[in-house]
Amino acid sequence: MNYNLIYLKFYTILFLSFSFLTFSQETFNYKSRQTYSTEQNQPIDIVFKSKQAKPFDVEFRAVFNFENKESISVPGFYNGNDEFVIRFNPEKIGKYTFQVNSDQKDLNGLSGQVISKAQSSLTKLPKIQIDSKNPQKFAYQNDKPYFALAFELDWLFALDYPQNNILTQSKQIIESIKSNGFNQVVMNVYAYNVGWPVAKDVPAQYDYKKPNYSVFKGTNESPDFTELNIDFFKNLDRKIQLLHENGLASHLMIYVWNKKVNWPKMYSKEDNQYFDYIIKRYQAYPNIIWDVSKEALDYGRCDIPYINERIERIRKNDAYKHLITVHDYEYCSREPEKVDFISIQNWRSDLYSNTIDAVQKYPNKPIMNIEHGGYEKGPYATFVGNYTNPEICLERNYQCVFAGVYSTYYWQNTSWDIVIYDALQLNTIPKPSFDYYKHLNTLFTKYNFNELKAYKPKLTINSRIGTDNFSTSGYPLTNDKGLYLYFVPKENDFINTVIPKPESNQVKVTYFNIFTGETKEEIETYQLFKTYTSPWKGQVFVLIVESV
Repeated sequence: MNYNLIYLKFYTILFLSFSFLTFSQETFNYKSRQTYSTEQNQPIDIVFKSKQAKPFDVEFRAVFNFENKESISVPGFYNGNDEFVIRFNPEKIGKYTFQVNSDQKDLNGLSGQVISKAQSSLTKLPKIQIDSKNPQKFAYQNDKPYFALAFELDWLFALDYPQNNILTQSKQIIESIKSNGFNQVVMNVYAYNVGWPVAKDVPAQYDYKKPNYSVFKGTNESPDFTELNIDFFKNLDRKIQLLHENGLASHLMIYVWNKKVNWPKMYSKEDNQYFDYIIKRYQAYPNIIWDVSKEALDYGRCDIPYINERIERIRKNDAYKHLITVHDYEYCSREPEKVDFISIQNWRSDLYSNTIDAVQKYPNKPIMNIEHGGYEKGPYATFVGNYTNPEICLERNYQCVFAGVYSTYYWQNTSWDIVIYDALQLNTIPKPSFDYYKHLNTLFTKYNFNELKAYKPKLTINSRIGTDNFSTSGYPLTNDKGLYLYFVPKENDFINTVIPKPESNQVKVTYFNIFTGETKEEIETYQLFKTYTSPWKGQVFVLIVESV
């Protein structure tokens, strides 16, 4: 018997149990005029009891007044067992008073107050918004930059279902994501099955296709659209909260058309009930980003007027005004003013050129490449895209970032219905290259991405100095204040920089290895047409040149 392996598994579970001490927001049963206490940016549930024949039809919201200065009207939702919940997130420190407004007499007029204290945990982050200083970049509500680095995990909803108090699977994959620099999870509310061939030897514990439940009552094959599956949403709450506690955004795709979900008819009462319920139930989480639908205009399921109407529904019901996008450039390119940031799905070989064109086309909106065709290979065959080599997938992410946009990573055995949630703990399969992305995050933690701009170079290099010609090759970013970063492809034997002369006549040069995070630094005298060669021969690298 391998006792070392047994001890390793025991201590892994023990570590996970103690490294995620809680995974749900505090819940309080309503008592008349009671004061509830929580922390800033931590949602609480205030639970009201009322027996109703048609509970999903009940109109129910609370108006919160912050120290008699400003107010916010938060919609409530039905939570089963005669429970109606107001989920409230205090975005400020201080006292909120509230009053319930409802079309039901026993709920209407109820009141109380919430005291919000300073956060005890630095990992719970405030809402993500557009940077007030740079409309093409993200920032948190406290104005700190948010360098979005996303990880696709469509089937997160299915892990630890039915209800599992330990959330063992979810914790393992989220810890792997967080520890490797990712800070956003792209996920479906619900999905059923993929439409492409999948390996038949996938171990049962990693195979999540065809769940025997739905977001609606019944199953996906025989749903009762008139009622929602409350147990499903209670479990999803815990995933969103777990992400929040670990400083990860939930990029929540409300619909998906190509995962064989049995949806109600567009615009029907049942469709509206489902959609509005998502907004009411999850808006209080600071880490939410709304995405109406994955590949929205593909597959013939909906059209532009429908997506427009769904966005209007979000803006009407979301008291917290979270960011909205649509996983579909066909939509975003036609209706750019409807979304808060542009989502692009681009597999092209000339990814950088196409991306920088988009940056110039939308100067007042952030852009995210939601899929660049790079899906790193895993041990079990599934959808492959056009690029599966882990190094090439990483390079495509760098091409996105150095064009001035945010990017998303896919591993074939976590992105869809196969979820190897403990891949980094296994010695029986090749480990995915999550660690590459820790170095990408580190690079743009040191160098503020929100202050950096990408420039489309001239067709000629004859004019040596100019804001559109910082080098003979490679992909430059600059802050226009003496800092230049270049992504240099492995095809380059060397790169020549053409930057203005600093006052000191000296520059600090740093070579950054994107695969290991290794750096090499030196101070040297400025030279106009300076040649730089990678210390890692034949490898792509990042060159940083800054005035000293």
